[in-house]
Amino acid sequence: MDSPLSTPCNIQICEVTCDSFRIMWDMTPADTARATHFFIDLSRKANRDPNRFKHRDVPTKLVAKAVPLPMAVRGHWFLSPRTEYCVAVQTAVRQPDGDYLVSEWSQVVEFCTGDYAMEHLQQLLDKAKGSAGRLLKFSVFYRNQHPDYFEYVRRECGGLMHPALKDCSGSHGSPINGKLHGVFFSCNTEFDTGLPPKDSPYGPLRLQIPAGHLLNPNMCLYFADFYCMYTAYHYVVLVLAPIGTEGDNFCRTRLPVLDLACNPFLTYIAPQSQEEEPLYCHASDVILEVLYTEPVHLDQGHIEQISGHHQLMSLTTANAKKDPSCKVCNISVGR
Repeated sequence: MDSPLSTPCNIQICEVTCDSFRIMWDMTPADTARATHFFIDLSRKANRDPNRFKHRDVPTKLVAKAVPLPMAVRGHWFLSPRTEYCVAVQTAVRQPDGDYLVSEWSQVVEFCTGDYAMEHLQQLLDKAKGSAGRLLKFSVFYRNQHPDYFEYVRRECGGLMHPALKDCSGSHGSPINGKLHGVFFSCNTEFDTGLPPKDSPYGPLRLQIPAGHLLNPNMCLYFADFYCMYTAYHYVVLVLAPIGTEGDNFCRTRLPVLDLACNPFLTYIAPQSQEEEPLYCHASDVILEVLYTEPVHLDQGHIEQISGHHQLMSLTTANAKKDPSCKVCNISVGR
């Protein structure tokens, strides 16, 4: 009778991405020489299933032929970005009759997958370009809020809107979610009037700021996300960061940079003569959410009451979850 296999120990996870990882552990030289297969049991931390493989069970999770460690794990599960997982391993020797001699399960190790890498965001950007539509002129950025918000900013913040931490709405793997601070603005206009829409789900008061205050040659523009919320229309999240600032430094290695003068979402065209004004344009077929990474003073613009009916707050994108079934805005590495 073959001697039992030792229990794998010192489990290590490395090279973690949004949809893959490498795993290694310690085995005795004898077990390393005779192991023919590895069993990998992976589950989300919140839904950890204690039902592990047992001797003579037909494996229901990953069974891999023994390979030199660390072993790459990718494509076997639809791993989600920024998700906590639990993993345990078992070594096995396949017997002539097809049965397995197996070790005990290792200790469970927890790890968390990463954000979208630049290559994944580029895939998302390529998809977003196909939905952007033509460019329309605009002249102001605007931010809708309730009266209490603007009263608080004036009373407690000296009129300065301070950047707030980006929530987790949109794609779960976007690198800015829960990490980058900013102030959100809109710039979409109505097709027939060329003006901002009359309605808003965010509040009945609207701060309007001339476009040039936020969009000019001193800014860097980054693509951050493309998503929908079980609706026909889609959102594109862009980041505007003054060159050399903390926000710019954060985005530079994490997000695709866009050419201010030539991109399908938001453009600044410099005047060609002293008599001309800069030209500002936005994409017509997606809703732009522009995150400006520095404080903005209310005195840079003016506040007015919107004329349309105030829409339900349920239409906001605050912490909104992306539709995982949409073929337009999802990529294959997770949601």
